[in-house]
Order: sequence, then structure tokens, then C-alpha cells
Amino acid sequence: VQLQASGGGLVQVGGSLRLSCAASGRTFSSYDMGWFRQAPGKEREFVAAITSSGRSTYYTDSVKGRFTISRDNAKNSVFLQMNSLRPEDTAVYYCVADVASIALATRRVWNYWGQGTLVTVSS
Repeated sequence: VQLQASGGGLVQVGGSLRLSCAASGRTFSSYDMGWFRQAPGKEREFVAAITSSGRSTYYTDSVKGRFTISRDNAKNSVFLQMNSLRPEDTAVYYCVADVASIALATRRVWNYWGQGTLVTVSS
């Protein structure tokens, strides 16, 4: 599966952005999807994930209540709605995918990565 992320940009503190990720292939509904991010000078970190069906989601603690991951299997797309953005959310955001096989909370490896989209939150 090939992934193409978009929607990044510059936003002020407290603002919102919606990232999108378009996936190629006819088996999108068989893949769990997720988002990672990498801030300048920091390691890449997990942000959020959603099961292939869309029924379950999982978030890192720092974004709970502010970010929402969703998907549209009919459009081969996954989204990340980001609200109440903070300067520490500034990062390159990556869309990821892998064949649905294990619980989201236990997944440590994602085999498919898209190119990143930059989110900058200014104060």
C-alpha cells in the first residue's frame, strides 16, 4: 500500500488542522492505520491509530481529548483532526499502515509509511 499525507501547515496556538492520508490499493479496509510524528531534534513518536474497521482507536496520552483519528474505507482515506494545538505539537506527521493482525496498543511495527506533512504551531 502507498500512502500520501496532506493537510499540514502553519497554525496558531489553540487552532485546528485536519490531516488526510490517501492510500492506494483495493485492500485498504484490511489495514490498520495510524499517525506518527517527529519533532525537530526528537525521536519519532506514535500519535494515534485506528483499526481496519474503524471501530477502535488508540492515542498517545498527550493528544487524548484534542486529536481524533477517523477513516473512510470507501475513499481509502484516514484523517487526523487536531484541535487545541500547542507549540509542542509542531512536527512532521507521518501516515502509517499495516495489515490488521494484532491489538493496536501492542503494535510496535508499522510496515508502510507515507511521506510526512509538516505541522507548525506558532505562539
